Amino acid sequence: MNILLINHYAGSPRHGMEYRPYYLAREWVREGHRVTIIAASFSHLRTNNPVLERGVTEESIDGIRYIWLKTPIYHGNGIGRIFNMLHFVIRLRTYIKTLMAHERIDAVIASSTYPLDIYPARLIQKEQKARLIFEVHDLWPLSPMELGNIPAWHPYIMVMQKAENDAYRYCDHVVSILPCAEPHMRNHGLKPNKFTAIPNGICVNEWQKYDDDLPDEHKKLLLKLKNNKKIIVGYAGAHGIANSLDTLLEAVILFKETDLYFVLVGQGQEKERLRKYAEEHNLVNITFLPPVIKPQIPALLQFFDICYIGLQREPLFRFGVSPNKLMDYMMAAKPIIYAIEAGNDPVKEAGCGISVPPEDPQAIADAIRTLASMSVAEREAMGQRGKEYVMKHHDYKILAKQFLKVLEG
Repeated sequence: MNILLINHYAGSPRHGMEYRPYYLAREWVREGHRVTIIAASFSHLRTNNPVLERGVTEESIDGIRYIWLKTPIYHGNGIGRIFNMLHFVIRLRTYIKTLMAHERIDAVIASSTYPLDIYPARLIQKEQKARLIFEVHDLWPLSPMELGNIPAWHPYIMVMQKAENDAYRYCDHVVSILPCAEPHMRNHGLKPNKFTAIPNGICVNEWQKYDDDLPDEHKKLLLKLKNNKKIIVGYAGAHGIANSLDTLLEAVILFKETDLYFVLVGQGQEKERLRKYAEEHNLVNITFLPPVIKPQIPALLQFFDICYIGLQREPLFRFGVSPNKLMDYMMAAKPIIYAIEAGNDPVKEAGCGISVPPEDPQAIADAIRTLASMSVAEREAMGQRGKEYVMKHHDYKILAKQFLKVLEG
C-alpha cells in the first residue's frame, strides 16, 4: 500500500517531536508498505528544523520518505503561526498535484492538528479514489475557542469550523487520540461507525536499549539522594502553566517528612518563577534540574520512586487525554500520582497509581504520603501493573496494526 501522511508538525528522532507520525510510519514500512510524510519545514515543537534552500526538499529517514515544504518561521500563537499554516496548506495543494502526476496513492491521512489539510487530502481522494482518514489530535476550532476565548463569529474560527465539518463529511474514517470525542464529531457531521480511538504510544525498543549516561549534574544529585535513602518524587517534562506544577509545590509545603525529596526535570516558561517560589517558601527538599534528551528518559525515571503528572482543570479534557509523559512513567514501572480530570483515566484503568482532583494540593500530598508509606515491593507491584498496561495498549507496533486496519478499510 502507498500511504501518504500529511502532518504539518511531524518530526523524527533527528528533528525532535512530534514523534507519533514517525513511529507509526516506521512500523508500516516494516510491514512492507511505502510511506511518505509531508511536513512543514518549520515547527515550534521540533528541536531541530530542517534547513531548506528551495521550496521542497526530500529525504529518507529509516525507510520513510519525508517531504519538507518550506514555510516561514514564527514565534508564539499569533499571526505568524496562522501565516505559517496558510503557507503550508497552499504549498501542499500545489505539491499534491505534482505528486499525483507521478504516483498512485492508496490511502491519505490528514493529520495536522488544525483541519485545513483536509482539502488537499480530499483532492487525492477524488482523483485517485484513495481512502481518506482524518486524524484528530486536538479538536479544532474548539481548542482555540475554549483556551483562547475566541468567539464563534471570529473569521478565523469560522474558516476552521467549516474545515472541521467538511473533514467529517469527506473522510472515510476518523482516527483520534481522544477516546471520548465521537459525540462531538457526530454533532458536526461524522456518520456512525466511522470513529476509532488510537492513543499515543511508546516504542518498546527504546526502553530495551537506552542511553544510561545521564548528565553529571543529574547523576550526582540522584545518586546522593539514593545513598541517603530518600524517597524521590519526580516530574519530567515541560514547566508550563498547563502542567500544574504550582499545585505540586503547594503540596510540598505541606510536608514535614525528611525522607521525601522532590526532583523536577525539564524546561519551560514557568520554571524560573517556580524556582523563586520554592526559594521564597524555603523548600529545601526540592531541586530543579535541566531537561535530558529523549534517549535518557528511561535512565532518569529509574531513579524516581513516585512520578507526578498533573494538568490544570480544563473543560476540553472531557474528550479524553493521551499524555506521552504518562506512557513514559508507566513504561518505567513507577507508581503515578495522576492529577488530571478528563474523560478517561489510564492510571485508574491500569491500577498503577492514585488519581486525585487537579489543582488540589492537599489531595496530592495525601496521595504522596500513601505511596511513600507503602513497602518497596508494593510500589514495585503497582508500577509493574502500569508497565503491563502500557505494553498491552500503547506499544506502537500494536497501534500501527490497528491504524493499518483502518487504512485498509
